[in-house]
Formats: sequence, C-alpha cells, structure tokens
Amino acid sequence: MPDNPEPAAEHEREFTEGKPGPEAAQQRHLPVLLERTVELFEPVLRDRRTTVLDATLGMGGHTEALLRAFPDVTVIGVDRDPEALRLARQRLAEYGQRVRLVHGVDDQLDEILAEQGISELDGVLFDLGVSSLQLDESERGFSYARDAPLDMRMDTTTGRTAADVLNTASRAELIRILREYGEEKFAARIASEVVRAREVEPFDNSARLVRLIYDSVPAAARRTGGHPAKRTFQALRIEVNGELEVLRRALPAAVDALSGGGRIVVLSYHSLEDRAVKRVFAERAKSRTPVDLPVELPGHGPQLRLLTRGAEFADETEAAANPRASSVRLRAAERIEETP
Repeated sequence: MPDNPEPAAEHEREFTEGKPGPEAAQQRHLPVLLERTVELFEPVLRDRRTTVLDATLGMGGHTEALLRAFPDVTVIGVDRDPEALRLARQRLAEYGQRVRLVHGVDDQLDEILAEQGISELDGVLFDLGVSSLQLDESERGFSYARDAPLDMRMDTTTGRTAADVLNTASRAELIRILREYGEEKFAARIASEVVRAREVEPFDNSARLVRLIYDSVPAAARRTGGHPAKRTFQALRIEVNGELEVLRRALPAAVDALSGGGRIVVLSYHSLEDRAVKRVFAERAKSRTPVDLPVELPGHGPQLRLLTRGAEFADETEAAANPRASSVRLRAAERIEETP
C-alpha cells in the first residue's frame, strides 16, 4: 500500500444524488471494514450495557451495525455536518433512545460527554475523512471533477471557505498548506500562480482552480499519479476543516475517556491521518517509568494494548466490491486496566 495521500473522492462511501431517504442511503452506503470493526468491539460490547462514541458518524453505517449486533449498546453519534445528521437520524430512527446524535466536532469530546452525562466510554470509533455525502453534493466544492463554488466546509454553518483561503493566504502560507497537507511537489509553483491569478480576479469556483493547477504542473508529472489537482484539493479541504489539528486533539481525549478494557478503532484513508493515529497509539502503549527503575511506577504504565499489528487493510474482495476501501488503514487498541 503506497504511503501517500489518496484523493478523498477515491476512498469515501457511495451516495445517491439528491436528498435520499434512509433506504437509499443503506443500499448505496458501503461502510468500510464493517465486519472487522464489529469484531474488534465484540469482546467489550457483548452481553452488557455499554456506551460507544462514533466520533465521525457520517450517514451512520458503522453505528447501525453496532446497534444491530449488540442489543445493550448505546451509541453517541457526532458529526459536524447537519445534513449528515439529518440522514443518520432517519436511518437510525428505529433504535430510539439507544442512539443520541450530536452536532459537533470530535475534538469537543469532553464537552459532549459532559452534556450527555457520561463519564466513561466502552468504545470509540473514528472513520476519518470527507464523506461521500459531501463529495456528491456538487455545491459543496470538495470534488475537482465538477465545477462548483469553492466551499469545502464540512459544516457549512461556520468557518472560512476554500475560496477564502486561496484569496487571502500569503504565498508562503499557501506553500505550507500544499506541502504539509497535500505533499505536493509543485507547491511553490502552484502557490505563485494562485497569487498571480487572484490579483486579476478572486477565486470562487473549482473549475478555474483545476485549470490553474493543470497548467502549473509539468506535463511529465501529469502523466502519473492521478489527477494533478487531487493533492491541492485534499490540502485545501484539510486546512479549511482543521482536520489534522482536530484529530491530534481528539485522539488523546478519546483514549482518556475509555474505561478499563474499552476499545478504540480508527479507520484512516491517507498517510497523514494514519501517522497521527500511529503516533498517539505508540506513545500511549509505552511505559512512562524511567528505564533505570526496576519496577513500574504507579500510574506510569502503558495505557493502551495494541490490537492490530501495524495497520490493517481491506482485502481484495472488499476493495473490488467497494473501491473506496482500497486506501483504508485500520488501527485498534484497548485501554489497559489501571492497577492500584
């Protein structure tokens, strides 16, 4: 599996056009690594009352599977997209009080749990990245394949748009965004062309940006690696939504909220996300006792036991049935019971 960012449009779930009801979403929505996710949660959720946080609810495919598999689980589903919450609410209506939906961002975990009256969680799920709901609504501007306003906000009720970033960021800042979040080799060239073009006319639609990127990338580079705009669009999306910063805050908070024996499962879709997950899991799986001490200091032992050896990927069968699963990386860990 190549360790480079994949275009969001290639890894997200299917979604029908328009405003479908829950039946259409269920037919077209193919949650990635669904059986494996349920399997990883099974030891802690089976046959007892439990609470799980789905920190990136989307259209609720993973949550629906957990509610169906474990009759005593309650799921708190969080999403920043009001439209995703609307569709998930329809889809999960039959589960009544066993599902609680929250409009918020997953790094607001402490506030969300306090509002819900919950002190500890038995499970946390992150299914990262932009949803196909957002990709397939052309007016959201996430896809470089269709001309649309350059918005890219997951929550359209707040924050600056991709057009705002393009029209106001300095050349140096644009270079940083493209390099850091898109790993774009031609970041300096693209940034220079953006600054030059916006002096003539501010950016407001995706087609103009796609043309600029295409013309900025050398012809030889355009022949490999997919569409030349994919890295820039990924970088802008991550910047607009603060995705990596949110993830870096949310993961430690999620681990802290787990009860002893509780489990965390994270599905990521490009190397930037996966590195952040790997780093937090590795840090929390290490002892904090100085190496020269013969015994473990109380409260300094490892907090996590890793449940996966490295990252797990979808098999060929799932990738063939759902091409958006081809770039998934799954990592999971279990909170270690603290010893007195």
